[in-house]
Amino acid sequence: MRFKLDENFSPRIKQLFTEQGHDCMSVRDEGLFGAPDADVLQAAVREQRVLVTMDHDFGNVLLYPPQKASGILIIHPPGKASLALLQSLIRQSLTVLEREPIRGRLWIVEPGRIREHEPEELPGWEELE
Repeated sequence: MRFKLDENFSPRIKQLFTEQGHDCMSVRDEGLFGAPDADVLQAAVREQRVLVTMDHDFGNVLLYPPQKASGILIIHPPGKASLALLQSLIRQSLTVLEREPIRGRLWIVEPGRIREHEPEELPGWEELE
């Protein structure tokens, strides 16, 4: 799979992806460090990469619709995250990705579980009349 790591991950996390055979780039690699979130997601979409982040702003599906992306993976450690905990959450994610596609989906990864945003079906204006 192809991944783009947001700026809140160290090169050691990137190494975890590459060691498992994944194509992984970071915003640091591409000179997007400090870029607006919309630009980061746009780059991930353009490159057909799953965005991996700890930035909860990407959970706003109105601003950052996951259906347009190869997937958005928000890593959500409780409290301050150690390298070991981050590595564990990434491994947990990669294990699930072996059997579940993420394309067009938003996942929030916590220790021991992955929550998925369920898009709501809203009625059209014609149904409200």
